[in-house]
Amino acid sequence: MGKKVKKEVEPPPKDDYAPLFIESKTAATVVLMLSSPEEKVLAAACEALYTFASKGDENKVTLLGLGAVEHLHKLISHENLFVRRNAIMVFGIMASNNDVKKVLRELDVTSTLISQLAAEDVVIHEFATLCLAQMAVEYTTKVQIFEQGGLEPLIKLLGSPDPDVKKNSVECIYLLMQDFESCSAVHAPNVIPPLLELLKSEYPVIQSLALKTLEVISRDGENRKILQENKGLDYLMKILESNESSDVQVEALSVLGNCLEDVHTLQLIQETGGLKKLLEFTGASSYPDIQEKAAKAITKAAYDSENRKILNEEEVEKYLVNLLEIDNDGVKVAASQAVSAMSENSASKRAFGPQGIPQLVQLLNSDNEEVKEAAVTALANLTAASPSNASAFLEAEGIEPLVNTLSAQRDGTIASAATVLTNLAEQVSLCVNIRSQGILRALAEPLRSTNSQVQSKAAFAVAVFGCDAEARAELRNAGGLRPLVALLSSKDEEVRRNACRAITVCASDEQTAVQLCRLGALDILEEMNLSTGRKNNFSEAALGKLLDNNLSQKYSQIGYLSSSNIITDGFYDCGQLKPGVKILSLEELSMQDLTDRRAIILINAKRQDLAVQENAQDSSNELTVLSPSVSRKGSRRKRSSVVSLVDEKQELSGHRSSLSKRSPREKALRKRKETKEEEKIKEVAEIISQMEDEIKLEDSQWLPPPDLILMDYINDAFETILPLTTTREKIVALAQFVADKMGGPIERDKLHDFNWQLHISEIEFELKCNVVPIGKIKKGTFCHRALLFKAIADRIGIPCSLVRGEYNRAWNEVKLVGDAPQGIAALLLPPQEYIVDLMFEPGSLIKQGSAQADQYKQMY
Repeated sequence: MGKKVKKEVEPPPKDDYAPLFIESKTAATVVLMLSSPEEKVLAAACEALYTFASKGDENKVTLLGLGAVEHLHKLISHENLFVRRNAIMVFGIMASNNDVKKVLRELDVTSTLISQLAAEDVVIHEFATLCLAQMAVEYTTKVQIFEQGGLEPLIKLLGSPDPDVKKNSVECIYLLMQDFESCSAVHAPNVIPPLLELLKSEYPVIQSLALKTLEVISRDGENRKILQENKGLDYLMKILESNESSDVQVEALSVLGNCLEDVHTLQLIQETGGLKKLLEFTGASSYPDIQEKAAKAITKAAYDSENRKILNEEEVEKYLVNLLEIDNDGVKVAASQAVSAMSENSASKRAFGPQGIPQLVQLLNSDNEEVKEAAVTALANLTAASPSNASAFLEAEGIEPLVNTLSAQRDGTIASAATVLTNLAEQVSLCVNIRSQGILRALAEPLRSTNSQVQSKAAFAVAVFGCDAEARAELRNAGGLRPLVALLSSKDEEVRRNACRAITVCASDEQTAVQLCRLGALDILEEMNLSTGRKNNFSEAALGKLLDNNLSQKYSQIGYLSSSNIITDGFYDCGQLKPGVKILSLEELSMQDLTDRRAIILINAKRQDLAVQENAQDSSNELTVLSPSVSRKGSRRKRSSVVSLVDEKQELSGHRSSLSKRSPREKALRKRKETKEEEKIKEVAEIISQMEDEIKLEDSQWLPPPDLILMDYINDAFETILPLTTTREKIVALAQFVADKMGGPIERDKLHDFNWQLHISEIEFELKCNVVPIGKIKKGTFCHRALLFKAIADRIGIPCSLVRGEYNRAWNEVKLVGDAPQGIAALLLPPQEYIVDLMFEPGSLIKQGSAQADQYKQMY
């Protein structure tokens, strides 16, 4: 390296020869001297290398490359004190280099260094502990030091008169306590007293290391007891009361925070007035680090219910609210976390409401994501089962920023925000207010999260707020149904349960239920309910709700509609589906080419103008189900209006074009009106463009073809059947009415001659479509008559069910009270079930379970 190394080495006092001078231009020469058999040369060479290595990291690497470490390793246990001391000095200074530390680990120098801690030489103590401290940053070295018994001699050196030895020893002990089981093993009372004595040191670095070590050790309950027995709390309180640097006070608060986890310790501090002093010290401090640590200490203590009572008695809430106002993000986070912990105490929860909630609401607008998460988590705890705090949240105008928080970056923030929303929804007035803020639209994105906690909370929030039709429409339009259905397949049990709960609520209207089925919710729920491991309390309810609000699917799948399943316009029967086959939409079925398969029977007694209006409103919804016929009445009216507007525009333009033919005076009179006419022309043009767009939209939409005949049937039923006195009379009359419209009574032995198949095929051919409105059927068999009976009965309030049998059989079941006995006693009898005969003796009621009933259900 071309560097000159020159050092004078003093020999032992007993030697009577003159000092030895070593001069060399290269470090390599000095390294070679480490092999000398002369002790004077060895001591001098080590001292020279110490000076060389002290000048920088580059020199340490040079010595490593020259093999100095291996030579020095042999000398650190040399018999001569001077040689041994100087060699350890070189190791101490070189161990700061990572490459050197690696070689030292390979040479296993720790055992030799530990053995030198028993020497009486202070310099050896200083550099041996320095070397161990620098090596103890590595986990493997910590294990070696602990296993080789290095902890005890290090503890003894804490009482050394030399500050450097104290500093190196306590630093090494601190590092040993990190990441290692020795922390829990240090229950012996000999380690804590010397650490507490170090707190009296005049050197802040020694105080700081002692406090850091105590903080790690005091995480163990047994060590906290030893600390208290040695009056450690007094030492800590004295540091807080003194004018020491804020760094030392912060570390003292960290130790104190561990101690406050024990109820008896907190009680002791309260009884001696230390707790009040601690809170006052925190409130008066101007150091954010101290305020943050104090809040963290309160958080640790507040994890215990008894501790929360003690802290509440000292009115800790007002101190925490003040900390929320500090202009420091770390303090705000720690204070919010302390509020979260203290809110488990009902008295504290009430105390935080008036002042704490407004402060936390403000933090929701913070640019710091950690602050936002801590604040919304605190709000989640404060608003849980607390109407007063929910009202305080509303008064603080927190709903809008809370909804915005659903788009935060942290998963914990989003999950807590959803929790707050569901907490608030327990108040009906707040629930309405929140829905008006577009909550379901905001929840669509959290449903797509990959975090199971976010998924679960978001799905639960959908279940809470999805009870409103407008809210469900928001979720559909925001594309939230697809990720909601995907959550049904989650591996997380809670996610699946809340997703089922949300599906149960969202399937409350037909449009949403149909879309959920199209997205695969029905298939997933059916599979889930067959699995004992994945089935839950809400999966069966979700499946039932989906089917109850998608009756076309339900009847095709399970072949049964109960009296509570009301058939509405747009219902269609496409027959019994095989397992695994999905039902197509009415639009898809109508677009298919004419086939020889079973006709799809449509129920639709809705007027065209209403259908046009409703479909126009839903045109933007996700997966809108269109229907087989195009309505033109609304379009024709709009076209007529457009023609009138075009005529008006042309008339205005004609006025302007005729202006050139007028006299100068007339031109002057007309010129003042020219600007207004131009504005009128532009306005008319905009209206024409808008109406043309509406016409295109209406012309592009399929609508169910109006069944005028069915409309007449229903009107006739309202006029002639509904006024009848008893339910039995209405059932009989309706049965005869349906049979009359579907080909009349059929003799049992001539049933096969009733050629209804050809009749319906002719209707399909006439319509060029597989979809047949039920009113067009004049020769109908069991399945057609039972469907028509159910459709009209639902309109006029006759409770009945619809059951599909085999081979085109179907029937209606009704419940009636028996004929005898009469009077009040009859009301006490349970109703009996009957099948309504629509084929052979229309209007006769066949008792369920009888041989006649079985005969009616089955083919001959």
